[in-house]
Amino acid sequence: MVNEVIDKFYPSDNELKHIFMVHARKVADLSLEFSSRHPELELDNKFIEEAAMLHDIGIFLCDAPRIHCHGENPYICHGYLGAELLRSLGLPAHASVCERHTGTGLTKEIIEREGWPLPLKDFTPITLEEQLICFADKFYSKTKHLEQPRTLGMVRESMRKISEESAEKIDIWAKMFM
Repeated sequence: MVNEVIDKFYPSDNELKHIFMVHARKVADLSLEFSSRHPELELDNKFIEEAAMLHDIGIFLCDAPRIHCHGENPYICHGYLGAELLRSLGLPAHASVCERHTGTGLTKEIIEREGWPLPLKDFTPITLEEQLICFADKFYSKTKHLEQPRTLGMVRESMRKISEESAEKIDIWAKMFM
């Protein structure tokens, strides 16, 4: 199912698809590694792998030339737009991961404060699987050192630029999943 969805939206083998696939695979692998450390959480590993592979499906709809995206929307919209794509395919749980993975989740207050072109609602990870994938995603960039993971300290500092609350959430997730 995952490969069919990816091929539907990324039919050509090009630099964008390469970036998308490498990033998605790294996030999926790290998510599964974290999950394997915590069998007591009884996480759904099949879903984790699928949702991690699809979490950035909407990037092609956004304008981010550094990663070969030439869509019409601001990059901040990629999760929300990707969620719409996945819902249209009957994948609502995967769509929730997609729209809730940006930063450590976007609240209505952050969206309003920043003036982002997103619906005014909370896009924060709820399930453990959503939280795990969101956390793992922070360790891999699509723009710099595609295959090299960031350190926990680097992740914490990048989230601190969004808010102190985001940095604190990284620390909570590190205790839960690492």
